[in-house]
Amino acid sequence: MKNIINKLTIVSLAALMSCTANYENINSNPHEPGSLEADDYALGSAMNNLAGCVVSPDVNTAQFTDCLLGGPMGGYYADANAGWANTISNYNPKDDWSRVFLKSDKIIPVLNSNLATVKLVSENTGNPVPYAIANIIKVATMHRVADTFGPIPYTKMGESNNLAIPYDSQETVYNAFFEDLNSAIDILNEYPNAMLVKDADYIYAGNIKQWIKFANSLKLRLAIRIAYADLAKAKEMAEEAVAPANGGVMETNDDNAAWKYFSSSIQNPIYVATRYNQVPEADIEEGYTNTGGDTHAAADIICYMNGYGDARREKYFIKSMWKGYDYVGLRRGIIIPDLTSKGHKYSGVNISTTSPIYWMNAAEVAFLRAEGTAIFGFNMGGTAEAFYNEGIRLSFDQWDASGADAYLSDATSKPEAYTDPAGDNTYTSGLSSITIKWNEGASKEEKQERIIVQKWIANWQLGNEAWADFRRTGYPKLIPATAAGNKSGGIVDSNKGARRMPYPLDEYNSNSENITEAVSKYLKGPDNMATDLWWAAKK
Repeated sequence: MKNIINKLTIVSLAALMSCTANYENINSNPHEPGSLEADDYALGSAMNNLAGCVVSPDVNTAQFTDCLLGGPMGGYYADANAGWANTISNYNPKDDWSRVFLKSDKIIPVLNSNLATVKLVSENTGNPVPYAIANIIKVATMHRVADTFGPIPYTKMGESNNLAIPYDSQETVYNAFFEDLNSAIDILNEYPNAMLVKDADYIYAGNIKQWIKFANSLKLRLAIRIAYADLAKAKEMAEEAVAPANGGVMETNDDNAAWKYFSSSIQNPIYVATRYNQVPEADIEEGYTNTGGDTHAAADIICYMNGYGDARREKYFIKSMWKGYDYVGLRRGIIIPDLTSKGHKYSGVNISTTSPIYWMNAAEVAFLRAEGTAIFGFNMGGTAEAFYNEGIRLSFDQWDASGADAYLSDATSKPEAYTDPAGDNTYTSGLSSITIKWNEGASKEEKQERIIVQKWIANWQLGNEAWADFRRTGYPKLIPATAAGNKSGGIVDSNKGARRMPYPLDEYNSNSENITEAVSKYLKGPDNMATDLWWAAKK
């Protein structure tokens, strides 16, 4: 595959360059500038543009999708900019906040143009491997979009430049996800020893066998997601995903899907976004570290991890500046406090400029197998207890934390209640009585909560996944918005939280017939933040 696109015509190469011209920062190789031959550079540009569609390297896009939407809704992050009057956390976002996944020019347009390019590469070279990988990335991108809005355009996406694209029901979209993944898995299993050039793959450095494991793992994630809506389909897809004959799933941290793209010149966008507007270093009290700006760590996850004495805290969070509190988060869904006098003191998000962006990890896969076994009776290739314990061990290992065995044997520790050091937003009701140690004699409900809580902790920063699990299962139990902080006008139940994002206003102008049909035929409820998605069908 060294000269994988040497058969491209001048016209098609020009088309590739034109469709990526607006994304210079993610077209270049930050580590070896100018080192690639023209053909490898072209493929690398297209593949890296695709990778940047899952979590965008564009800071503003990533801030909206992950710091202001997935992170807070999943109980990981809290908004800390008191100047924001309309936020997703307060359930009253303006259209330019809630629309980003579906309408940002950094996601779907980039995805479509570069998919077309890679498809052309595969067709002109007779090598299906690059396009198979591109379709895995497509599903990794678009399931985040579908899980935000519900019904979306998918099966007709990219067929033309027409803005009026028909919508699919979410069930149809998920079936198409499975078809795309199955096709890619079959193709890659035909060529397991092929190698994609390293500069076209900052996830697995061209290792096809690891792409197969990621595709199967993503298939398992989506299968478990639909289990309450379509148990038979979920069982079929989940059991196929873990079958060794199909290439298997991620089982070690070497298999983790992480975009290792960032350097001193191209910074991790979550790092940048969480540091926006942070107070000047000169204003930080001696002996403390600046904890961030617009985004801080949420009270929810810190309350759980404090209660459990979790050794991963120092890997996840920056210590707070409140006297007597090592780790204390900021409550979500409140009247946001002033950053300079109060907000900057809460624990921050511990991330560096060069940290990779995780798409999925082996710990999550172990917890998916635990849930599939314990809750739905699927054949996941082992026992729920073994998978649960392995998920915790894998997460401790991933974050280089000690004490996994002691943590696993703890049958008494519980999440702590939230005490706000500022005294404004304390939540004394408690969160949960769930403990850590596996209990085979527990009810299914208790087992599910135990699995999801530990999966949630292990999936730190994958906020959109945490939000999906919360809507699908009711776990983890999160701190509700305050009465003053819930600005939805009675639409959103503070205990249930936001269930989806409303469709962009532009769709009602440019795609009115299709969006009207989607709402009336597929959404099964009003186009607001309180309507459940198709897969959120747990009774």
